[in-house]
Amino acid sequence: MIFSLKQFNVTIPVCGSNIINHRRNPPAQFSVLPPLSSPKVNKFSIVSNSKPLHVSSIQTFGSLQTQLYDDRSKNSSVACNAYEADRSDAELVGEKVEAARKVKIGVYFATWWFLNVIFNIYNKKVLNAFPYPWLTSTLSLAAGSAIMLISWATKVAEAPNTDLDFWKSLFPVALAHTIGHVAATVSMSKVAVSFTHIIKSGEPAFSVLVSRFILGETFPLPVYLSLIPIIGGCGLSALTELNFNMTGFMGAMISNLAFVFRNIFSKKGMKGKSVSGMNYYACLSLLSLLILTPFAFAVEGPKMWAAGWQNAISEIGPNFIWWVAAQSIFYHLYNQVSYMSLDEISPLTFSIGNTMKRISVIVSSIIIFHTPIQPINALGAAIAILGTFLYSQAKQ
Repeated sequence: MIFSLKQFNVTIPVCGSNIINHRRNPPAQFSVLPPLSSPKVNKFSIVSNSKPLHVSSIQTFGSLQTQLYDDRSKNSSVACNAYEADRSDAELVGEKVEAARKVKIGVYFATWWFLNVIFNIYNKKVLNAFPYPWLTSTLSLAAGSAIMLISWATKVAEAPNTDLDFWKSLFPVALAHTIGHVAATVSMSKVAVSFTHIIKSGEPAFSVLVSRFILGETFPLPVYLSLIPIIGGCGLSALTELNFNMTGFMGAMISNLAFVFRNIFSKKGMKGKSVSGMNYYACLSLLSLLILTPFAFAVEGPKMWAAGWQNAISEIGPNFIWWVAAQSIFYHLYNQVSYMSLDEISPLTFSIGNTMKRISVIVSSIIIFHTPIQPINALGAAIAILGTFLYSQAKQ
C-alpha cells in the first residue's frame, strides 16, 4: 500500500515585533510515520567563523570529537601555521614592492644621467656655433614651459592646483633658478664643459658657508672637514686648466651661489604645498621664463641674435636647428626627471646621485670634445668630487 503525505502550510501570526508562540495540543491524527522531532541547536559552537576551516578527511564522528576536543595541541599548531603563512605572504608582497621601488629609482637615476649628458653635449655644440647664452637659456625654459602647457591642456599630465600664495612663495625660488641657469650657460660658453662641472661640484661649500654665516646654522665637524677636499680640488683644477677663462670661472661660481639660495628658498617657501615634483618644476620654468625674457632682450637683443643665427646656419647647416631644439628639450627633461626622483628618494640619495651625474658629464664631455686635460687637473677634479661625496655622507 502506498501512502502519500501532504505538507500543510502553517501561518504564525505576528504582533508588533514579537512572535506569539502559544503551544497547544494538536488533535490526534492518524499517521503511519513516527512523529518528527525538531533538531536541537547547540548554543555554543567550537568552530570560529573568523577564518575558513578546511578539514581534509573525517572518518567517524568519534574521530571528529577526538580531533576537536582531545587533540588541542595539534589544533594549536595548525592555527599557528595558518598565521605564519599569512605573515610570510605579507612579507613576500612587501619585498616585491620594495624591489619594484628600487628598480623605479634606478630607472630615474639612469634616465637623469643620460638626459643630462645629452643636454650638455648639445648645449656646448650650440654655444660653440652661437655664443649667445642669454637666448640659449631662454629657449631652454621656453621649450619646457611649452611642453608642460600642452601636457596640461591635453590632459596628459594633471594640472597643479595652485593659488596666489603658491606663486608668491615660488617667486624667489624662480629668481635664484634663473640666475643660476644663465650663469651656468655663460660659463659653458667660455670654458670646457668638464671645467664648468668641476667648479660646480663645489656647490656644497657655498651651501655650508651661506647656511652658517647668513642663516646661523651650525654643522658637525665632519661637514666642515669635507669642505677641504672640495675647495682644494676645485682650486687645483682651476689653476691647472689649460683654457682658463675668468668669465667662465665666475659664471660657474655665481651659479653655485644662486642654486644654494634656490634650495634655501624652496625649503622655506614650499612647506605645506602639495605639488608633485614634475608640476613643481613646470611652474618654476614658467615663472623663470617670465623673469628671464626681458633681460635677454636687454642684454643681447634681436639684432645680435639674427646675425649670430645666420652665421651658425652658414657654418653648420640645418643641423644647427636640431641642436638648438635638442638642447632645449633635453634641458627640461633632465630637470623634470631629477625633480620627480625627489618624490621617491631621500636628499642624501639625491646628493649622491648628483655627484655621480657630474662624473658622467665630465668623463663623457672629455671623450666627445677631446678636451685636453693634464694629470694634475684630473687629480684636482677627482679630489673635488670625492669631497662632494664625503660631504653628502657627513651631512646625513
